[in-house]
Amino acid sequence: MTRTTPSRPVDIEALFPGLAAYRRTATRLHPRQGTAKPEESSVAGPLLWPADEPWPVCTDVHPKGRGHLLSDVRLRRRIQDAARGRDFTEEERRLLDGMTRATHVPALGDADPVPLLAVAQLYARDVPDLVGPRGCDLLQVFWCPFEVHGPDRTIDVVLKWRRSADVGAVLAPQPEPPVAGREECVPTSCVVHPEQVVEHEYFGLLGERLQEEISDWEESLLDEEDEGGGGGEEGEIDYMSDLSIAPGWKVGGFASWHLTDPAPVDCSACGTPMPPLLTVAAGECDGASRSWVPVEDRAAADDAGADDPWAIDPRVIDPVGVYLGRGLLRVHTCPADPAHPHRLSFQ
Repeated sequence: MTRTTPSRPVDIEALFPGLAAYRRTATRLHPRQGTAKPEESSVAGPLLWPADEPWPVCTDVHPKGRGHLLSDVRLRRRIQDAARGRDFTEEERRLLDGMTRATHVPALGDADPVPLLAVAQLYARDVPDLVGPRGCDLLQVFWCPFEVHGPDRTIDVVLKWRRSADVGAVLAPQPEPPVAGREECVPTSCVVHPEQVVEHEYFGLLGERLQEEISDWEESLLDEEDEGGGGGEEGEIDYMSDLSIAPGWKVGGFASWHLTDPAPVDCSACGTPMPPLLTVAAGECDGASRSWVPVEDRAAADDAGADDPWAIDPRVIDPVGVYLGRGLLRVHTCPADPAHPHRLSFQ
């Protein structure tokens, strides 16, 4: 099923023509739980990985056998999905109680290489905002599911660009680490429903005059609502929540700096500013960004009879089950040369 973002509540460029200089497209991925094929774009699905090519591994020295078994993480999610709307059975409760953080693989040494976790596979034919090295039409994303890497103690993300036509026999089964540091580092297998949308720059990075004009407009809407002047739905419109940056997993677009001041993300090789390539989000929307919920998923909210976005099926709000940083991870790549080292930013 396709996913369609509702039209924005107002045409913001018609109100503020200067915003045309601050527009960019993004491709919302709309992951939903399911199993894709290696020939399809996916989140945590099987990759189009050559049978004769070594799988990427983590060689950094850190504990690798202690944490949560991947098999437990997946079983827990299956049990929780099956029990939605009812109490757990005694057998389900017994299984859940047995899933603990522990040293599950004591023989696995800190210096031993372990397979990286497959996170996403994106084909350029599906994702119009995917821009990689010349001749490559496929991006494969991996990470080590332990937040212990680098000075910031984060996950380690690896990008693999390739030409899909060059892949012959596909590796099966595909390796994965037995243990993850946190359950929230393990993505649930999802199919994706890519959709290109228009975004506008983060409010704090607009020109000063535009910021003032938008702020005055927002205040006028609130004044109309307070005075009972018929502001209606317009009185609830907010540039940051409804008119600028789409929530959820996406490729391209702008970076939101809602928890920190904007910070430059420049290429370490050439100094070029690096826009986000991939945004990994904890959810498809929150209370402030409910207007971005796809049309096809709105029936669930309407049936619930509530304006609360969490009334929608949790598998729509949080289909992937990943929570990194404070809920948002971005992978930035260099537009001058996508082969230059990528960088990460968190919100």
